[in-house]
Amino acid sequence: MRPRRILVTALAALASLASLTACGGTSSAAKSSDNPYQLSVPGTIRVGTLSDAPPNVYLKDGKFTGFDNDLFTAVAAKTGLKVEFASTDFSSLLSQVANHKFDVGSSSITVTEARKKTVDFTNGYDFGYFGLDVPAGSPITAFDQLAGKRVVVVQGTVQDDYATKNNLNPVRVPDYNGALNQLKAGTAEAWISPAEIGEKSAQDSGGKVVLAQKQLSPAPTAFAVAKDRPQLLAALNKALEEVIADGTWTRLQEQYYPGRPVPDGFKPGSGTTAFPPVQAAAPATGAAPAAASATP
Repeated sequence: MRPRRILVTALAALASLASLTACGGTSSAAKSSDNPYQLSVPGTIRVGTLSDAPPNVYLKDGKFTGFDNDLFTAVAAKTGLKVEFASTDFSSLLSQVANHKFDVGSSSITVTEARKKTVDFTNGYDFGYFGLDVPAGSPITAFDQLAGKRVVVVQGTVQDDYATKNNLNPVRVPDYNGALNQLKAGTAEAWISPAEIGEKSAQDSGGKVVLAQKQLSPAPTAFAVAKDRPQLLAALNKALEEVIADGTWTRLQEQYYPGRPVPDGFKPGSGTTAFPPVQAAAPATGAAPAAASATP
């Protein structure tokens, strides 16, 4: 009889295990239903961004703000989701989105074919310029004068790509403060910057740095999303159209880039949504300094 008892016990254990497995399957399905966008934290979008690139993405009084981050906060609100920002280096941002450390990347990211191999992008929400920053008194006044010069760029940006493609053999630093410090210390003769960041840095340099030239970038900027998160991408694109239509995009353009005209032919989002025109008027008192959009 003892072998029979062992068999009965074993069968009972298997039945119990099957029951637990079935419960587990139901629980997993419920979690999937509660978290359709596969967020790291259900109900909250974790966003990787920068802390030193005003007026696009920066910290003010301990809060992440700037055009890109304020726009994304408005986009997330349309989806009913909360936002949690965290600072990182631009050179690692896209890989961190791809491996799900962050759900989204927000940093005036220029859309390029090379970057599309790592992440997907929302529809474009802004245009951008390259800037050429030099020490005050420098004879360098244009991009075509950079050959043979010691040029600094932030690693992994489209400015880095530009310098490399033009055989400038750039000095690469991890952040914008590092690039600016190179100019101030005289260890670099020029900095290829996102123009708005370069312009703001020059304004804040006490006359030590000037923005010598701007050059329009051909590609738009967008938010980055992991390639295996199509539902999140679709939701963000839909919400982006809504904040364009309700005037939020226009209001933020005027707030962060007062006086900056929108290039002919540029339309945010899908390009099919009507929006209030941006007033390229003189900056209002207390407004953020005028600048062209960043293009990391």
